[in-house]
Amino acid sequence: MRPVRSSVLCRLLPAPFSLALRSLVLLLLCITPRCQAVQAENVTVLEGGTAQISCRLQNYDGSIVVIQNPRRQTLFFNGTRALKDDRFQMVLFTPRLVRITLTNVSVSDEGGYFCQLYTDATHHQVATLSVLVPPETPTVEVKQEAVEGGEVELTCMSPRSKPAATLRWIRNGREIPGVVSQQDNGKTFSVSSTIRIPVERKDNGAALSCEAFHAALSGQKRIRHYRLDVYFAPTVRIVPPSGILREGDSLSLTCSVTGNPLPRNIQWSKINDTLPERAEISGPTFQISRLSQSHNGTYLCQAQNNYGRAADHYTLLVYDNVSVTTTVPPTTPTTTQPITSHPTTPTLLTPSFAPDSKDPGAVVETHSAVPYAVIGGVLALLVFTVICVLIVTIWCSVRQKGSYLTHEASGLDEHGEVQEAFLNGNDASQGKKEYLL
Repeated sequence: MRPVRSSVLCRLLPAPFSLALRSLVLLLLCITPRCQAVQAENVTVLEGGTAQISCRLQNYDGSIVVIQNPRRQTLFFNGTRALKDDRFQMVLFTPRLVRITLTNVSVSDEGGYFCQLYTDATHHQVATLSVLVPPETPTVEVKQEAVEGGEVELTCMSPRSKPAATLRWIRNGREIPGVVSQQDNGKTFSVSSTIRIPVERKDNGAALSCEAFHAALSGQKRIRHYRLDVYFAPTVRIVPPSGILREGDSLSLTCSVTGNPLPRNIQWSKINDTLPERAEISGPTFQISRLSQSHNGTYLCQAQNNYGRAADHYTLLVYDNVSVTTTVPPTTPTTTQPITSHPTTPTLLTPSFAPDSKDPGAVVETHSAVPYAVIGGVLALLVFTVICVLIVTIWCSVRQKGSYLTHEASGLDEHGEVQEAFLNGNDASQGKKEYLL
């Protein structure tokens, strides 16, 4: 028995019913499931995925079922393929459910798919297919080179997404605000975010990242990492050897160079002179095997790149190699030992001799260097001592002269008494007196 349709029921209402009552009854009958003969569900799928489009039927009586695409082209007619597109497949056809699948979905497939049921009246529902386009990993572009003391402009781009992706810049865990621009490409969007930051030498190699967020990524994000490449002029520093260099020693200098880009050519030279013939240069290393005083002078290391040049110098001072040879005869230890000394220019070296306990006849040379401060102190002490001796001598001389004058005056007094006694005669009653003339 076929079900009674709503239109027939409405015609069977009694005539005395008012128009409002008849409309209310018709509305109540049409909102029941029997009036909605076809139902369709909206579908959202990622681009490149597979979409399932379902049409649910109510009280199907064998009527014709047609499924059409958004361009109103018939895909299936009662389960039979009508459009030659192998991406569409009929997977289910029952009195209650009709289902088709669409593989390798693209944004061009987006739109409303019609589920139509042809009975005495045509019933249809639209299943809306929405396609999400997640962004790929963004790219980073640099407008111009980053040079020390200037600014660098970085642009992060996501060329295609639907809906538009969200971009943000991160450095050291903090977000850097950028200028965002968006362009509509029809059904997809391209998004970019641009930042401008000042750069110094210390920023070379600094890590930044551009992150892209999208609803299709399910809380995940696409990240592009970027390292700053800051260009700067070179710096040069010569690493000197330790200790005092003497004739016969070897010299090795290393030129430490930094810069971006790193200078490839390092030049060694000698100020106001040519490099010694024995000099060996191997990149940043300068060597002289056996030094002599003719090698004294100032040596220069230079390096340059496209952003500047730098240099450093080292002054070489080679000292005499002072040595004293002592010969000790093993059989006559009491004999005076001959000493042979090599004439040298004045230096700050004091020769000393250290006999070998194992071999008494061995010749041993030792050198001890007297510091400048010790010699200066000894000289100052000697000068001070001489001055003190002179002062004491002068003082004693002056004092002795004064004492001599005093005794001389006393002698004159006694001499006067002798003269007076001689002139006046000597009184016999007075005692004998002796006078010292």
